[in-house]
Amino acid sequence: MRYARSVLSAAALAALTVGTTAALTAPASAAPNTTPQKVCGSSYKTVNSAAIGSLGTIYLTYNASNGKNCVATIRNNPGTAMDMSAWIYVSDTEEYDEDYGQYTSYAGPTYVYGKAHCVDWGGHIKNVYVQVTGSNCGALKENRVTFTR
Repeated sequence: MRYARSVLSAAALAALTVGTTAALTAPASAAPNTTPQKVCGSSYKTVNSAAIGSLGTIYLTYNASNGKNCVATIRNNPGTAMDMSAWIYVSDTEEYDEDYGQYTSYAGPTYVYGKAHCVDWGGHIKNVYVQVTGSNCGALKENRVTFTR
């Protein structure tokens, strides 16, 4: 009888310990906050962005030390993998980079040399597409943002 009581006590203590540990840890579905700098690199500063409806945001970043732009598409609510993309294009040089796939949190990074050039950039999450043309090239040109579903 004593042996059975000891085993039951040990099992109860183990269950309580496991339950306490599980209660103190973050849920498996929680993801750390993703920023454009975490995706592109800490030396990239956000210079433009466009909302993708309520699903997320596309960020255009720039690194002044190397003259490169980077684009990252970041979901508002990471979770189940879904179609996502990030792309960037410099029409003057025809340099292009894209990232497309099924992602849980973000698409990208995509990089091009963009110093002193206008850039076209965009991406999508699920069925919401955003593209920005003639961007970040000076006050004489305006950005054109296009949303499609």
